[in-house]
Amino acid sequence: MKSRILVVDDDAVTCRLLADVLGRDGLTVVGETDPRRALERARDERVDVAILDVQMPEMDGLELLRALRERHPALAVVIMTAFGSIGTAVEAITSGAVDYVSKPMDVEEIRATVLRALRRREEAQAALPVAGDELGGVVGRSPAMVEVYKTIARVAAGRSTVLVTGESGTGKELIARAVHEHSPRRKRPFVAVDCAALTETLLESELFGHVRGSFTGAVADAPGLFAEASGGTIFLDEIGDVSPALQAKLLRVLQEHHVRPVGGTEWRPVDVRVVAATNCDLAAAVAEGRFREDLYYRLKVVTIAVPPLRERREDIPLLVDHLVRRAAAQCGKPVSGVSEAALALLTAYHWPGNIRELAHVLERGVALARHEVLTTEDLPAELHRRPAASADRVMADRPTLAELKRRYVARVLEEQGGNVSRAASVLGVDRRSLYRMLQRWGLAPRGGTAE
Repeated sequence: MKSRILVVDDDAVTCRLLADVLGRDGLTVVGETDPRRALERARDERVDVAILDVQMPEMDGLELLRALRERHPALAVVIMTAFGSIGTAVEAITSGAVDYVSKPMDVEEIRATVLRALRRREEAQAALPVAGDELGGVVGRSPAMVEVYKTIARVAAGRSTVLVTGESGTGKELIARAVHEHSPRRKRPFVAVDCAALTETLLESELFGHVRGSFTGAVADAPGLFAEASGGTIFLDEIGDVSPALQAKLLRVLQEHHVRPVGGTEWRPVDVRVVAATNCDLAAAVAEGRFREDLYYRLKVVTIAVPPLRERREDIPLLVDHLVRRAAAQCGKPVSGVSEAALALLTAYHWPGNIRELAHVLERGVALARHEVLTTEDLPAELHRRPAASADRVMADRPTLAELKRRYVARVLEEQGGNVSRAASVLGVDRRSLYRMLQRWGLAPRGGTAE
């Protein structure tokens, strides 16, 4: 018996496209543009997997998801949206979705997602608590960030230790806060510790506390940050810089859930979730004997890898909009955005300092801006320097083959003034295929023509 897929999207083109793609796998696809009619069909007809768009009039995809799951608890549901966020991912998975994909969609990705959902559609999905407001600091809807959101959504409810990895400036603390804010511990403290900023003795005292007289200057008992975070989350940033001696003590805390203050004799119970972060390769540090292997595996129960900004350039316009508005509010300036030319410079730059560097550039631009829109003149000189084009430069950030293809198509379309027919001729594809590529990548021609 053929599996039946229900696709619900107020865009009829999307319904037809998915019917065509999934039909090649022998699946029966039923498309509906009206979510209420889709609910009636699901009541009267067998449905194995439902694919729901979030943004629809009358009834949004999350409301439809809850209604479908209420009537059909075993139904596998995939949510798709052009507005990717942690909040949407958490709410979708909380409500029973088995997966979450972003638009513009990669048809091969959604095909693989549906086939996976069919294989596991009878597995019960773990329910996550409904989260409150999304964290404005975590911005992006690239495929890489959607994967981060989904991992946060799935891990938030438990108490498993989480290791966040990524280059400096990628926003690892924001990810840690997101895990905390979408967990049952969100009403308890979130305590952040920069492990690289303190000496071994001071860090041990800060983490575990100390008793009066245990060292010079200890004039009173101090409970320590593990105790301060009781019932909540402690974030250990730059965990790779912790000394071997302190690594052993941290391991015991993670295993036994007890701490002993510096100079004390009694172990005290602590109920704290640990989220750690590092910008170094801990596996290499273990191989070199600089980091304990047992602590490494205790920390990486769940790993969240935060991509560098150069690998999620499609998120730069969203980040720029968010960061400009934030900087304008902080500076009290009426700056509302950036010009297209400025955005092109910002998108093309390689951002070695990642989001932190982008935030500093935009804060400086807003502080010095003379107009409501930032122009190229408001951006620092290094963004204006364009190195000579070469194959090495094009490949410097090691893009995936799919990303390289997207960049090439965008460049050809730009060179042809947005004329889709001419661009298709240069690329050696038919115009209809090019339109599908542009829709998938969100590269609708601006100011160009079809002919």
